[in-house]
Amino acid sequence: MTTRRIIDQELLDEVSGMAKAVPRQRKNYNFHSLDESPSHRLLNAIEPDSYIPPHRHLGTEKDETIIVLRGRLGVVFFDDRGTIVQTAVLSPGGDAVGVNIPQGEFHTEVSLEAGTVFFESKAGPYRPLTDAERAPWAPGEGSDDSAAYLAELHKIW
Repeated sequence: MTTRRIIDQELLDEVSGMAKAVPRQRKNYNFHSLDESPSHRLLNAIEPDSYIPPHRHLGTEKDETIIVLRGRLGVVFFDDRGTIVQTAVLSPGGDAVGVNIPQGEFHTEVSLEAGTVFFESKAGPYRPLTDAERAPWAPGEGSDDSAAYLAELHKIW
């Protein structure tokens, strides 16, 4: 069952603190009750050392929308060969505060500031990424090359 929750600075601090305390340097705070829920709404706290491998969602219902609530978030879109085709910096009060990511587009997010938190919405249910959804030209999370790849992404900005 979903409970009422005000999204305030205390909650953003709480989620950021959880992200800083785990090796992946990111943490979700879900507003949906189950992985099987048809609508996923969550806060995602992400630190600058967190690597989200480029990926895409192939399900026709898997568009996702992100709105940055705190910090600065870089968004990168790639073509099928891994060439960067568009970037943006999202921040509250900035020129760009959010992004809609259509299904099927390779993308990643990069935290550009400690304490970054964004709100994310997409269709459920949750399913782990398939091989076809992972970018074959990018290192996987936790691989030996992931830190160097993340460092290259940070150089965009």
